Amino acid sequence: MPTYRDDVVVLRTHKLGEADRIVTMLSRRHGKIRAVAKGVRRTASRFGSRLEPFMVADVQCYEGRSLDIVQQAESIGAYGADIVGDYARYTAATAMVETADRLTDHDAGLQHYLLLVGALRSLARGEHTPGLTLDSYLLRALSIAGWAPTFVDCAVTGASGPHTAFSPQLGGVVADAVAPPGTPRLDVATLSLLGALLAGDWDAAEDSDERSRGQASGVVAAYVQFHLERGLRSLTHVDRTAALDRRPPAPSIPAP
Repeated sequence: MPTYRDDVVVLRTHKLGEADRIVTMLSRRHGKIRAVAKGVRRTASRFGSRLEPFMVADVQCYEGRSLDIVQQAESIGAYGADIVGDYARYTAATAMVETADRLTDHDAGLQHYLLLVGALRSLARGEHTPGLTLDSYLLRALSIAGWAPTFVDCAVTGASGPHTAFSPQLGGVVADAVAPPGTPRLDVATLSLLGALLAGDWDAAEDSDERSRGQASGVVAAYVQFHLERGLRSLTHVDRTAALDRRPPAPSIPAP
């Protein structure tokens, strides 16, 4: 049977039989892959740990009739241990891979793969607060899927902003003239944060206050829920209270 090799990020796994596991992976070149990893639940398995959620690996598979078969797996990014050891990182990563699973299929493009790998790497390294990393990932993943929100100009008329009425159903902020009755209003700081998260402007995002972050998270959750037609199960468990993991300051060098 034909074989292929690709870089993948593991989204989820399911037990199969007594020793096997079905692994769902998002790949660089082959979209979303579902494959059987034989014997990985045995203690003597050579690559079981490389096929756990949040891991990035180079895999070799051969094509099966319904499911492919994983023949080899070599670790590229071992992010799992740094993520699962922290509840905030773990819940954020779980929401990310659930989103990727829902948004992609066998013909998913390279952008989805690169975005997810970058987000998991950032989480594992503690570069930003997990909540900000998650919200940025969600907005950008939906944008790649064709649902890019607007946080400045009107999503309906295109009228130049800023506008403060936000409607997930209409695609973002809308002008007062077309805003449905009861449309919630967002303050300037929250809109600025949402725009920074969408653009990947981390300096601006990190300067935001807790109130703006809380409002922005609610907006992102509402936007995701509308466009995915049902909420992410993992999103309700995300820990939004964790502060940024900061590296200890470098020791000061005494003056001569």
